[in-house]
Amino acid sequence: MELARTDYLPDPALDADAMAAMQRDIAADAVFADDHGLAPESLRLDDPIADTDPAQTALGGDGPVVVGVDQAFREDEAVSVAVALRGERVVERAVGRAPLEIPYIPGLLAFREGGAIVDALRSLSVAPDLLVLDGSGRIHYREAGIATHVGVLFDVPTVGVAKNLLCGTPVSDVEERYLDAGERVAVEADDEVETCANGTTIGHFYQSRQYENPTRRHVNPLVVSPGHRVATGTATALVAATCAGYKLPEPTRLADGAVGDVTR
Repeated sequence: MELARTDYLPDPALDADAMAAMQRDIAADAVFADDHGLAPESLRLDDPIADTDPAQTALGGDGPVVVGVDQAFREDEAVSVAVALRGERVVERAVGRAPLEIPYIPGLLAFREGGAIVDALRSLSVAPDLLVLDGSGRIHYREAGIATHVGVLFDVPTVGVAKNLLCGTPVSDVEERYLDAGERVAVEADDEVETCANGTTIGHFYQSRQYENPTRRHVNPLVVSPGHRVATGTATALVAATCAGYKLPEPTRLADGAVGDVTR
């Protein structure tokens, strides 16, 4: 993959104010509308994809390419794995590494993990039609979470799938009321989001799976938001299409397993 905006490469040497300023510029350049030509049905997976040895993957086949990206850490190093899927097959994997130079700071994740992600994605030979990242996109203090940052960097349609809500307010309760499988709840911008009006829908809680009796044992919903060149509602529909029985969508589920293998 080729970078589209080298001026937005995440530089951990910047101070926090400079990082935030870059994020405001990224949010201004991000497109939170559909510009991709993908239909959720074209990505639909009915069954989980079996993990395969990278040596057994092969390019070719039909259909859109969806790349899942996840990160992990080993000592003083960030490690990222990108797993490319075409249909029900893994077609390529790439591993990226970068020094771990700053601590975790809410809202500045891309500057901690972005170097490894860029390294992995630049190693891919296949061109993705969609990136699915472990992290937030538009659900961010400046609408520029890691999925938005990476999407604008490469100018590729991108969606963020997080496990926790960084900011914003759900339009209905998602803590005391357990959601049914397939249910979504909109997340609106509030005073924590400085770059758009309060009440703007910036993402969704999405219940990818649920137990039959969630009051005894329940699955927490995903937090889905557009990164770049994807509308808010479409982002959730695309993620829903790639969920196949597990909580995580298949692209990031496989990336999560692969990065675990690498760091072990």
